[in-house]
Amino acid sequence: MRKNILNKMAMVFCLVALVACKSKKLVVVNRPTTIVDSAAVNEENSLRARLAAIRSKQVTFNTFSGKAKTKLDINGNDNDVTLNIRIARDQKIWISITAIVGIEVARAQITPDSIIVVNRLQSVYLKKPFSYVYTYASKQVNFKTLQALLVGNAIPEMVNSDADFKMEGANTVLSGNLQDIIYKLLLGPDMKVTQTNLSNQVARQSLQVANSVFIQADNRVIPSQIDILSTAGDKKIQANLRYAQAEFDKPLEYPFSIPKSYEPAN
Repeated sequence: MRKNILNKMAMVFCLVALVACKSKKLVVVNRPTTIVDSAAVNEENSLRARLAAIRSKQVTFNTFSGKAKTKLDINGNDNDVTLNIRIARDQKIWISITAIVGIEVARAQITPDSIIVVNRLQSVYLKKPFSYVYTYASKQVNFKTLQALLVGNAIPEMVNSDADFKMEGANTVLSGNLQDIIYKLLLGPDMKVTQTNLSNQVARQSLQVANSVFIQADNRVIPSQIDILSTAGDKKIQANLRYAQAEFDKPLEYPFSIPKSYEPAN
Protein backbone atom coordinates (compact mmCIF):
# COMPACT_ATOMS: atom_id res chain seq x y z
CA MET A 1 0.00 0.00 0.00
CA ARG A 2 2.78 2.40 0.98
CA LYS A 3 4.60 1.66 -2.29
CA ASN A 4 1.45 2.40 -4.30
CA ILE A 5 1.01 5.73 -2.50
CA LEU A 6 4.63 6.67 -3.19
CA ASN A 7 4.22 5.75 -6.85
CA LYS A 8 1.10 7.89 -7.14
CA MET A 9 2.85 10.81 -5.43
CA ALA A 10 5.77 10.47 -7.84
CA MET A 11 3.38 10.52 -10.79
CA VAL A 12 1.71 13.66 -9.45
CA PHE A 13 5.06 15.42 -9.05
CA CYS A 14 6.04 14.43 -12.59
CA LEU A 15 2.79 15.79 -13.98
CA VAL A 16 3.24 19.05 -12.07
CA ALA A 17 6.79 19.35 -13.40
CA LEU A 18 5.65 18.73 -16.97
CA VAL A 19 2.95 21.39 -16.71
CA ALA A 20 5.37 23.87 -15.13
CA CYS A 21 8.00 23.30 -17.82
CA LYS A 22 5.62 23.37 -20.76
CA SER A 23 6.35 26.40 -22.92
CA LYS A 24 3.67 29.00 -23.48
CA LYS A 25 1.83 28.51 -26.73
CA LEU A 26 2.52 31.28 -29.21
CA VAL A 27 -0.65 32.92 -30.52
CA VAL A 28 -0.78 33.82 -34.21
CA VAL A 29 -1.77 37.46 -34.80
CA ASN A 30 -4.18 38.37 -37.58
CA ARG A 31 -2.52 41.42 -39.09
CA PRO A 32 -4.75 44.23 -40.41
CA THR A 33 -5.27 44.55 -44.15
CA THR A 34 -6.11 48.26 -44.11
CA ILE A 35 -4.03 51.23 -42.99
CA VAL A 36 -3.75 51.48 -39.21
CA ASP A 37 -1.70 54.65 -38.66
CA SER A 38 -2.46 57.49 -41.05
CA ALA A 39 0.52 59.48 -39.77
CA ALA A 40 2.83 57.20 -41.74
CA VAL A 41 1.04 57.67 -45.06
CA ASN A 42 -0.78 61.00 -45.07
CA GLU A 43 0.96 63.35 -47.49
CA GLU A 44 0.06 66.31 -45.30
CA ASN A 45 1.91 64.95 -42.29
CA SER A 46 5.55 65.73 -41.77
CA LEU A 47 8.33 63.26 -42.49
CA ARG A 48 9.13 63.33 -38.79
CA ALA A 49 5.61 62.10 -37.98
CA ARG A 50 5.92 59.25 -40.51
CA LEU A 51 9.23 58.10 -39.08
CA ALA A 52 7.88 58.33 -35.53
CA ALA A 53 4.89 56.17 -36.49
CA ILE A 54 7.19 53.46 -37.85
CA ARG A 55 9.61 53.58 -34.92
CA SER A 56 6.74 53.31 -32.44
CA LYS A 57 5.84 49.90 -33.90
CA GLN A 58 9.31 48.43 -33.48
CA VAL A 59 9.79 45.89 -30.71
CA THR A 60 11.54 47.29 -27.64
CA PHE A 61 13.09 45.01 -25.02
CA ASN A 62 15.93 44.49 -22.58
CA THR A 63 16.33 40.74 -23.15
CA PHE A 64 14.99 38.26 -25.67
CA SER A 65 15.09 34.48 -25.76
CA GLY A 66 13.80 32.35 -28.59
CA LYS A 67 13.96 28.78 -29.82
CA ALA A 68 13.78 28.33 -33.57
CA LYS A 69 13.75 25.27 -35.78
CA THR A 70 16.09 26.34 -38.55
CA LYS A 71 17.21 25.23 -41.97
CA LEU A 72 20.76 26.57 -42.24
CA ASP A 73 22.59 26.59 -45.56
CA ILE A 74 26.18 27.86 -45.74
CA ASN A 75 27.61 27.76 -49.26
CA GLY A 76 25.44 24.79 -50.21
CA ASN A 77 26.10 22.84 -47.00
CA ASP A 78 22.62 22.64 -45.47
CA ASN A 79 21.53 21.26 -42.10
CA ASP A 80 18.35 21.18 -40.05
CA VAL A 81 19.19 22.51 -36.60
CA THR A 82 17.62 24.22 -33.61
CA LEU A 83 18.82 27.66 -32.60
CA ASN A 84 18.45 28.74 -28.99
CA ILE A 85 18.91 32.51 -29.15
CA ARG A 86 19.41 34.92 -26.27
CA ILE A 87 19.90 38.66 -26.67
CA ALA A 88 21.00 41.28 -24.17
CA ARG A 89 19.95 44.39 -26.07
CA ASP A 90 22.88 46.26 -27.64
CA GLN A 91 25.36 44.08 -25.73
CA LYS A 92 25.49 40.49 -26.92
CA ILE A 93 23.77 37.78 -28.94
CA TRP A 94 24.23 34.24 -27.61
CA ILE A 95 23.33 31.27 -29.82
CA SER A 96 23.40 27.56 -29.06
CA ILE A 97 23.09 25.31 -32.10
CA THR A 98 21.76 21.80 -31.53
CA ALA A 99 21.29 18.92 -33.95
CA ILE A 100 18.10 16.92 -34.45
CA VAL A 101 18.93 14.58 -31.57
CA GLY A 102 19.35 17.53 -29.19
CA ILE A 103 23.15 17.47 -29.02
CA GLU A 104 24.83 20.87 -29.03
CA VAL A 105 27.17 21.09 -32.01
CA ALA A 106 28.21 24.73 -31.71
CA ARG A 107 27.86 27.82 -29.57
CA ALA A 108 28.36 31.43 -30.62
CA GLN A 109 28.70 34.75 -28.86
CA ILE A 110 28.40 37.96 -30.87
CA THR A 111 29.08 41.42 -29.48
CA PRO A 112 29.36 44.78 -31.24
CA ASP A 113 33.13 44.17 -31.45
CA SER A 114 33.67 40.42 -31.77
CA ILE A 115 32.47 37.00 -32.84
CA ILE A 116 33.42 33.79 -31.03
CA VAL A 117 32.24 30.37 -32.19
CA VAL A 118 32.96 27.05 -30.48
CA ASN A 119 32.65 24.02 -32.78
CA ARG A 120 32.05 21.01 -30.54
CA LEU A 121 32.06 18.51 -33.39
CA GLN A 122 35.61 19.34 -34.42
CA SER A 123 36.91 20.64 -31.06
CA VAL A 124 37.96 23.96 -32.58
CA TYR A 125 37.03 27.60 -32.02
CA LEU A 126 36.86 30.77 -34.08
CA LYS A 127 37.65 34.12 -32.48
CA LYS A 128 37.39 37.12 -34.78
CA PRO A 129 36.54 40.83 -34.78
CA PHE A 130 32.96 41.64 -35.79
CA SER A 131 34.22 42.55 -39.26
CA TYR A 132 34.50 38.80 -39.96
CA VAL A 133 30.75 39.00 -40.74
CA TYR A 134 31.68 40.82 -43.93
CA THR A 135 32.94 37.54 -45.35
CA TYR A 136 29.26 36.68 -45.82
CA ALA A 137 27.47 40.03 -45.63
CA SER A 138 27.60 43.69 -46.60
CA LYS A 139 29.85 46.06 -44.67
CA GLN A 140 26.73 48.02 -43.71
CA VAL A 141 25.65 45.09 -41.51
CA ASN A 142 26.47 45.73 -37.85
CA PHE A 143 25.52 44.27 -34.47
CA LYS A 144 22.25 46.22 -34.30
CA THR A 145 21.36 44.95 -37.78
CA LEU A 146 21.55 41.32 -36.59
CA GLN A 147 19.70 42.18 -33.39
CA ALA A 148 16.89 43.83 -35.34
CA LEU A 149 16.51 41.00 -37.86
CA LEU A 150 16.17 38.33 -35.14
CA VAL A 151 13.06 40.02 -33.68
CA GLY A 152 11.60 41.32 -36.94
CA ASN A 153 12.51 44.97 -36.49
CA ALA A 154 13.54 47.44 -39.17
CA ILE A 155 17.26 47.97 -39.59
CA PRO A 156 17.70 51.25 -37.67
CA GLU A 157 19.75 53.03 -40.34
CA MET A 158 17.01 52.49 -42.93
CA VAL A 159 14.41 54.51 -41.01
CA ASN A 160 15.96 57.90 -41.69
CA SER A 161 14.96 61.35 -42.91
CA ASP A 162 16.53 60.78 -46.36
CA ALA A 163 14.30 57.79 -47.14
CA ASP A 164 11.73 57.96 -49.92
CA PHE A 165 8.16 57.02 -48.93
CA LYS A 166 5.72 55.34 -51.29
CA MET A 167 2.45 53.48 -50.88
CA GLU A 168 1.88 50.06 -52.46
CA GLY A 169 -1.76 49.34 -51.68
CA ALA A 170 -2.03 49.40 -47.89
CA ASN A 171 1.72 48.80 -47.50
CA THR A 172 4.38 51.45 -46.93
CA VAL A 173 7.67 51.31 -48.81
CA LEU A 174 10.86 53.03 -47.64
CA SER A 175 13.74 53.11 -50.08
CA GLY A 176 17.00 54.92 -50.56
CA ASN A 177 20.77 54.79 -50.74
CA LEU A 178 22.85 54.11 -47.65
CA GLN A 179 26.60 54.35 -48.25
CA ASP A 180 26.38 52.80 -51.73
CA ILE A 181 23.81 50.25 -50.53
CA ILE A 182 20.42 50.40 -52.24
CA TYR A 183 17.75 49.49 -49.71
CA LYS A 184 14.03 48.84 -49.73
CA LEU A 185 11.85 48.23 -46.69
CA LEU A 186 8.26 46.99 -47.00
CA LEU A 187 5.96 47.56 -44.03
CA GLY A 188 2.44 46.23 -43.62
CA PRO A 189 -0.60 48.35 -42.64
CA ASP A 190 0.41 47.79 -38.99
CA MET A 191 3.90 49.22 -39.68
CA LYS A 192 5.53 45.84 -38.97
CA VAL A 193 8.35 44.87 -41.32
CA THR A 194 7.40 42.35 -43.99
CA GLN A 195 10.44 42.53 -46.28
CA THR A 196 13.96 43.97 -46.10
CA ASN A 197 16.24 44.23 -49.11
CA LEU A 198 19.78 45.61 -49.36
CA SER A 199 22.02 45.35 -52.41
CA ASN A 200 25.35 46.58 -53.71
CA GLN A 201 25.72 45.32 -57.26
CA VAL A 202 29.28 46.61 -57.66
CA ALA A 203 30.48 44.70 -54.58
CA ARG A 204 28.15 41.75 -55.36
CA GLN A 205 26.58 41.95 -51.92
CA SER A 206 22.94 41.55 -50.96
CA LEU A 207 20.70 40.87 -47.99
CA GLN A 208 17.09 39.73 -48.34
CA VAL A 209 14.81 39.11 -45.37
CA ALA A 210 11.15 38.06 -45.40
CA ASN A 211 8.99 38.06 -42.25
CA SER A 212 5.70 36.17 -42.04
CA VAL A 213 3.18 34.51 -39.67
CA PHE A 214 3.29 37.08 -36.89
CA ILE A 215 2.76 35.99 -33.28
CA GLN A 216 2.11 37.48 -29.86
CA ALA A 217 4.95 37.03 -27.35
CA ASP A 218 4.80 38.84 -23.99
CA ASN A 219 2.68 41.65 -25.44
CA ARG A 220 4.99 42.06 -28.42
CA VAL A 221 4.16 41.18 -32.00
CA ILE A 222 7.02 39.49 -33.87
CA PRO A 223 7.32 37.25 -36.93
CA SER A 224 7.51 33.53 -36.18
CA GLN A 225 8.95 32.85 -39.63
CA ILE A 226 12.08 34.74 -40.68
CA ASP A 227 13.82 33.85 -43.94
CA ILE A 228 17.27 35.37 -44.43
CA LEU A 229 19.50 35.21 -47.50
CA SER A 230 22.86 36.98 -47.40
CA THR A 231 25.44 36.93 -50.19
CA ALA A 232 28.88 38.47 -50.57
CA GLY A 233 30.65 37.54 -53.79
CA ASP A 234 30.57 33.75 -54.03
CA LYS A 235 29.76 33.33 -50.31
CA LYS A 236 26.15 32.67 -49.33
CA ILE A 237 24.26 32.04 -46.11
CA GLN A 238 20.57 31.15 -46.01
CA ALA A 239 18.69 30.71 -42.73
CA ASN A 240 14.99 29.87 -42.43
CA LEU A 241 13.97 30.39 -38.79
CA ARG A 242 10.69 29.10 -37.34
CA TYR A 243 10.21 30.25 -33.76
CA ALA A 244 8.57 27.72 -31.45
CA GLN A 245 9.28 29.73 -28.30
CA ALA A 246 9.81 33.44 -27.68
CA GLU A 247 10.03 35.48 -24.48
CA PHE A 248 11.02 39.01 -23.58
CA ASP A 249 12.59 40.66 -20.54
CA LYS A 250 13.23 37.49 -18.55
CA PRO A 251 16.45 37.06 -16.50
CA LEU A 252 18.93 35.26 -18.76
CA GLU A 253 22.35 33.69 -18.51
CA TYR A 254 24.87 33.60 -21.36
CA PRO A 255 27.30 30.80 -20.47
CA PHE A 256 30.30 30.74 -22.76
CA SER A 257 33.80 29.36 -22.53
CA ILE A 258 36.43 27.84 -24.80
CA PRO A 259 37.68 24.44 -23.58
CA LYS A 260 41.45 24.42 -23.09
CA SER A 261 41.83 21.38 -25.35
CA TYR A 262 40.25 23.19 -28.34
CA GLU A 263 42.45 24.49 -31.15
CA PRO A 264 41.94 27.67 -33.21
CA ALA A 265 40.11 27.00 -36.46
CA ASN A 266 42.07 27.48 -39.68
